[in-house]
Amino acid sequence: MSGTSEGPAPAPDRMGQTVTERGAGPSPAPGGEGLPALAPAYRSAFTAAPLAMAVVAPDGLVVGANATLARLLGETRADALAGRVAADLVDLAADPRTWQAYREVLRGRQAVLRCTRRLKHPDGHSLWAQVTVTPLTGGDQGVLLSVADISARRELQARLRHLQMHDPVTRLPNRSLFFERLTNALETALTTDAGTGRVGLCYLDLDGFKAINDTLGHRVGDRLLAAVAERLTRCADEAGFNRTGAPLVARLGGDEFALLVENSTGTEQVADLAEAVLTALQAPFDLSGQRLSVSASIGVVERHAEGTTATGLMQAADTTLYWAKADGKSRWTLFDPERNAHRMTRQALVSTLRPGIEREEFVLQYQPLVGMSDGQVRGVEALVRWDHPQFGMLSPNRFVGLAEEDGSIVPLGRWILRTACRQARRWQLDRPGEPPLFVSVNVAVRQVWDSDLVADVARILAETGLAPELLQLELTESALMGSAGRPIKALQALSDMGVRIAIDDFGTGYSNLAYLSRLPVSVLKLDGSFVRGFQYEDGAGAGAGAGPGTGVPGDGGRAAPNAADEVIVEAMVQLAHRLGLSVTAEGVETAAQAARLRRIGCDTGQGWLYSRPVPPDRITTLLTENAALL
Repeated sequence: MSGTSEGPAPAPDRMGQTVTERGAGPSPAPGGEGLPALAPAYRSAFTAAPLAMAVVAPDGLVVGANATLARLLGETRADALAGRVAADLVDLAADPRTWQAYREVLRGRQAVLRCTRRLKHPDGHSLWAQVTVTPLTGGDQGVLLSVADISARRELQARLRHLQMHDPVTRLPNRSLFFERLTNALETALTTDAGTGRVGLCYLDLDGFKAINDTLGHRVGDRLLAAVAERLTRCADEAGFNRTGAPLVARLGGDEFALLVENSTGTEQVADLAEAVLTALQAPFDLSGQRLSVSASIGVVERHAEGTTATGLMQAADTTLYWAKADGKSRWTLFDPERNAHRMTRQALVSTLRPGIEREEFVLQYQPLVGMSDGQVRGVEALVRWDHPQFGMLSPNRFVGLAEEDGSIVPLGRWILRTACRQARRWQLDRPGEPPLFVSVNVAVRQVWDSDLVADVARILAETGLAPELLQLELTESALMGSAGRPIKALQALSDMGVRIAIDDFGTGYSNLAYLSRLPVSVLKLDGSFVRGFQYEDGAGAGAGAGPGTGVPGDGGRAAPNAADEVIVEAMVQLAHRLGLSVTAEGVETAAQAARLRRIGCDTGQGWLYSRPVPPDRITTLLTENAALL
């Protein structure tokens, strides 16, 4: 049928307006009779098509529909749809953007509209529909509305997404879904005032899980993971009781799990959850006759969502989990910004250590080694400092350990050795006729293992012109005692070359003097902890009648000397001399200490009494003045 001679009747607009379109348009009529003039073959195809379709007039009313659409919408007859508002049938007015696009298609200003809608069937079930609206030929004949049931496809997509986003072993959300939920939680916390604006996270790792996998097999390991997941889920459900929602439990991979607390109320809430998890995992697991016990280490982070990213939160949690492991496992540890700042500083030093060596950011300071008998400077110890462009002047305890870990101690040690030998040779040339100073350089054991120390020393001595007997190499007692093989052979070769070998911080390690006699050592440096026990004032001491546990008359309230330290030091000095070794006392800070060490028989002393570590020009001044440092 063709349209009526009258203009189209106004149709109610879903946005509260009236849709009146140009053109006569066909009037609604029952069944296919109300369709625009179509060839019989096309009308027959429209009616019998398996695709649900309807012709919609420019006013938005259904002119005619086929039986497939009627069945899809729960109608028994196709003509029951005629005259109905098409937008209502497929819910096109549900959101403003779709409704505006639909109106543009009706007006002929847009070529096509495609959208997905969830429709409610009269029998109660829902279905997903793909709705397409396209203009009919001529532009004034209305539009063709087609509806495809995509419920099966959506269900398949949902099942595939579930498989993609869930762990097959524990059936928990996996890493992808966890990060999706975490990102959404942070965004929601920032865009709504309904919650607390905070988020909490427990990041846990099972202690010793790898051993279970390796000894009992992966099948037992998987069953254990599933059992752990059940207990974690139970903890989350209990934590969410009487709250807006339970924490999300996810398996991030391997034996790592996470519990996400949205809208957390503070650190205490997340800490209580971590404590509950530790308690839940304490009970043994019975797995098909296997009775297993497992513990966990947990990193706990709780903070405002503002200024926080998903990546930043996970980095903090991962760092805190590492702390929990390092602190002894089977515990939870709360994120500490100060501790993290120290870690970040450490990482910054590690990353800039080798470039710093290449840029020559390191400097040497020297501390005098003074003869106890006459107070004259016999030598100096070279002490490295790092003039860091960001952190300023750093002492060795900030970076030497890092350099030993990553191997950069080898090029750094080589630079220290060359610089110190060059400086010692310069002092020698500047003071002809005067007894030359020896220079003492600390050496790490890794320098012996990872480089040819003997060849390095020989080459540097040849380059600088310094005599071997003016170089002393210091190694710690713990590094030397018990060593064998290459380190001892290298030290023996250096000793044969004429280089002096000293044991630094002696008395703090094994103190195996019998073994010491078989090492190529010529100097013992007593650790400063022994010297600190010598607290005599000038004129007081063992010879002044002071005894252990008694105050010294006129000592100004100072503590009594540690007699045990004095006995130990005196015995070590006497035995060292019997073995042909000289002794240097470290940490000499007072004249009274120096006097007592002199009486005991120490050969040289080193400490703030004489001088702090200073730049080389200060040593030059000291040598020029030729003053005795008593």
